[in-house]
Amino acid sequence: MTANPPTMKVKICGLTRIKDVEAAVAAGADAVGFVFYRQSPRYVRPQAAAALVRHLPPFVDAVGLFVNAAKAEIEAALAAVPLNLLQFHGDESPEECERWQRPYIRAARVTPEMDLPAFARRFASARALLLDAFTKGYGGGGKVFDWSLIPPELPLPLILSGGLTPENVEEAVRRARPAAVDVSSGVESAAGVKDHQRMADFVAAARRAVLE
Repeated sequence: MTANPPTMKVKICGLTRIKDVEAAVAAGADAVGFVFYRQSPRYVRPQAAAALVRHLPPFVDAVGLFVNAAKAEIEAALAAVPLNLLQFHGDESPEECERWQRPYIRAARVTPEMDLPAFARRFASARALLLDAFTKGYGGGGKVFDWSLIPPELPLPLILSGGLTPENVEEAVRRARPAAVDVSSGVESAAGVKDHQRMADFVAAARRAVLE
């Protein structure tokens, strides 16, 4: 029996419009992300996100992104939106991530001083560790971090984020060898407005890299 060729999982985050959700699915995204962080220009209310999720086919995951959210905010999002995964980008403790009894991804904003293996061990119950660039805000900053800071071995699957674009994602995948990549601003024409061709180009480039 011939083994299936390797593939790269792709998440497109910060979706706010139905036509962008449909284009992300058409491009081949494995997951789409909805930002429930009010300070983000990509913020969507839970009711709006619920309408967007209705346009997802089976086997494309809906991911909810939270940053130091109050308990009531997360409860409202979970009540309204059928999320497959939660993604925590703030200062949440392992207990705060686990309390919802949902699969979750833990994000880390990478700095040279950060002990990434130790951080990952703290969140051993996470499905994956998402590595992003350190910026003043949270997510969607379009900034690449130094990929050489990624240790060769991590105790969690790696999702690479931070300034990825259709132009650099092949190199990123070849160098970091992540399990998945995550993009937001790198496929936008404006904050929260996705460029459909760039989404298609990004997915194609990410998957081309693992076949080389």
